[in-house]
Amino acid sequence: MRRSDRILERLGALHPKKIDLSLGRMERLLEALGHPERRLPPVFHVAGTNGKGSTVAYMRAALEAAGKSVHVYTSPHLVRFCERIRVAGRLIEEEALAVLLEECEDANAGAPITFFEITTAAAFLAFSRTAADATLLEVGLGGRLDATNVVAAPLMTAISQIALDHEQFLGDTLQQIAREKAGIAKKDCPLVIMAQQPAARDVILDHAASVGAPVLLEGRDWTWESDDHGFRVRDARGEIALPIPALLGPHQFKNAALAVTALRAQHLFMLNNDALAAGVAGARWPARLQNVTDAPGFAGRVPADVEILLDGGHNPAGAEALAAAVKARPRPTTVIIGMLANKDAAAYLAALSGAVDRMVAVNIPDEACHPAETLARLARSCGIAAEAGTTPATAIAATLPALRPGDRLLICGSLYMAGQILDDIGLAPD
Repeated sequence: MRRSDRILERLGALHPKKIDLSLGRMERLLEALGHPERRLPPVFHVAGTNGKGSTVAYMRAALEAAGKSVHVYTSPHLVRFCERIRVAGRLIEEEALAVLLEECEDANAGAPITFFEITTAAAFLAFSRTAADATLLEVGLGGRLDATNVVAAPLMTAISQIALDHEQFLGDTLQQIAREKAGIAKKDCPLVIMAQQPAARDVILDHAASVGAPVLLEGRDWTWESDDHGFRVRDARGEIALPIPALLGPHQFKNAALAVTALRAQHLFMLNNDALAAGVAGARWPARLQNVTDAPGFAGRVPADVEILLDGGHNPAGAEALAAAVKARPRPTTVIIGMLANKDAAAYLAALSGAVDRMVAVNIPDEACHPAETLARLARSCGIAAEAGTTPATAIAATLPALRPGDRLLICGSLYMAGQILDDIGLAPD
């Protein structure tokens, strides 16, 4: 076990709950650390239910294409914790991570604090001590009380698609969830938002007005339109033509458009069109409809012209985007699916109905998940031919030999399972 893993185990025991949304504990620890959140390079802060990680990936790629050095904080990780903290363009090194975690542990002095809060403080500490041009922060959960929401004056905020997810923490209506996401809005800081359902949109607009945050709303202040060659974004600065996004799926056009609009709405970094286009075409974000066909772990096991995709989306809106992506590029599609027990499996599977041909449901090792038999039964009730398997590894091993040229294997339903598979096939994020 790595030194950092041992420390992370200790940190995970500092609070009886995995999630307990509050800013008080975070503010106390940051004060003890000398307020590193006040010494970050200019911050882009991104919230949303689906697409916020992809939006951050496009922004990072564009800023780096323009020659900028960028800190990035995202969650969760897929294989190794260090994936969450990218310091000036590179994943944090093991030794540096361990030192920072211990420093935060010492400063916290055993007080109750959640795992996400104390590790976010470690990221801020790392970012405050290394020079960079910009900082990209992805909200962990919600926004208003998320540990990342301690930066008083970000350069830019953005909100991607809002949908029902994590209802036990954020509320069970779109209005309640939108109110939490809107909490990242700050006075005089531009807030760029994707088109939302009216219930969510109105809440965001009302909150932004109450705190004095100028809003750039899709459909009103900016638009995008795709074609066979890419897409165009129109905003107050005019029109820009952009290539097809690097990340797969029709839904990635709107994520890329949000990223481009947010970058064009701030005036500190004047990125040219070439850098924005390079960001759209060069972004990487693992386990989001990731093509893993050529992974080392699949070498010699995949027939010619077979496509293997890995996706970690786990809510009904994510499944709708996944179904649209599959339908946009038709192939006979077999699905291997596993889902955590706290996810709405019935609605997720209903969204996939009609888009896939066959399904194998599996249990996710070492996680509280929907039993494979339950997932298979729910899938059959949605009209999907489904059977129950055991583990992802055994299902993959049994499925690969049955694939024919032109087939597609889609592995989906959980970021936790996706991380396990990436590790198994030799594609740990770098």
